[in-house]
Amino acid sequence: MLALLAPGGAGASTCRIETFEQTPFTLCEVSTSEDLRLFLRDPGDGAVLGSFRAVDEMLAAEAPGLQLTFAMNAGMYHADRSPVGLFVTEGLEEAALVTREGPGNFGLLPNGVFCWGEGRFRVIESRSFQAGAPDCRFATQSGPMLVIDGALHPRFLPDSPSAYIRNGVGVPAGEDRAIFAISDRPVNFHRFARFFRDHLGLSNALYFDGNISRLYAPSLGRHDGGFPMGPILGTVGPKG
Repeated sequence: MLALLAPGGAGASTCRIETFEQTPFTLCEVSTSEDLRLFLRDPGDGAVLGSFRAVDEMLAAEAPGLQLTFAMNAGMYHADRSPVGLFVTEGLEEAALVTREGPGNFGLLPNGVFCWGEGRFRVIESRSFQAGAPDCRFATQSGPMLVIDGALHPRFLPDSPSAYIRNGVGVPAGEDRAIFAISDRPVNFHRFARFFRDHLGLSNALYFDGNISRLYAPSLGRHDGGFPMGPILGTVGPKG
């Protein structure tokens, strides 16, 4: 379900549509000067928020002048919508790092962590993250990695028939921006990874999810609805 909303207010992240190999992708860029957060639970009752609208309502209750200016699902989750792998908000760890190989896309090593704080964004392979123990104000783990130091994930096949709407994040070398992307048509892993590396020129990028992938981009009049989600990331800005 796709609902069109009025354009967002001041502080909205920069979003646009670009085409790569006849496939449209929607991108949203966030800078370190913006207030990017991870969301999972209502601070009052601990219930999983599960939707962009619920996050927006929580922000309005927190401070009447606040709203989401961009948001996206931010990683895989269990049946109870708790995170699969590392999840850190405001420096507090709710779920631990997972480095073992396992089933599904998350366990298709190497997987990785999107981490931010202290004026920088990073996408880090999970075992390197474990070894380096970086300090993150926010962090979410997902998998597989799409691009690792300029190389595509070794398990991706150019002619794979497994095509879904997919979303993920990449970080440029300066680490002062994060570029979030969602395919607007089904794509396989190989094409999605090449979009980050070959079209955007990014050396490290991480997959968030497929099939359930959704975007909230009021600057484009876009609000993807559907069944409840787990982790959500988004920028917070003033209304108006």
